[in-house]
Amino acid sequence: MRSIVRWGLALAMTFAGVAHLTFARREFQAQVPDALVARTPLDRDAVVVASGVVEVAFGVALVALPKERRRIGAALAAFYVAVFPGNIDQWRKKRSAFGLDTDRRRFTRLFFQPVLVAAAWWSTR
Repeated sequence: MRSIVRWGLALAMTFAGVAHLTFARREFQAQVPDALVARTPLDRDAVVVASGVVEVAFGVALVALPKERRRIGAALAAFYVAVFPGNIDQWRKKRSAFGLDTDRRRFTRLFFQPVLVAAAWWSTR
């Protein structure tokens, strides 16, 4: 079961990373917190591109580096925690993206981030 979850995460991360870099770039920009672009020299697109590259790397690493599985899982769990403020910002600022076009949908989505953190940790132990 751990392998199935790990492979699912790998595929999801690779797909999400490619989406960040190509067809869903504008949608992902809705999740970039205002505070991040206000306090760094990065604009929303640069944040989306950087996170897309990181996500593809995580997706590949989850399956290509089995000896580093525990470290990669811990880093991926930390990544999920790090991007959570973007989800909160999207909810608070009422930014619609990816079908999250109501307060209820945006709020409900917040509860899935801890599931991703747990899945990354559990599937790599």
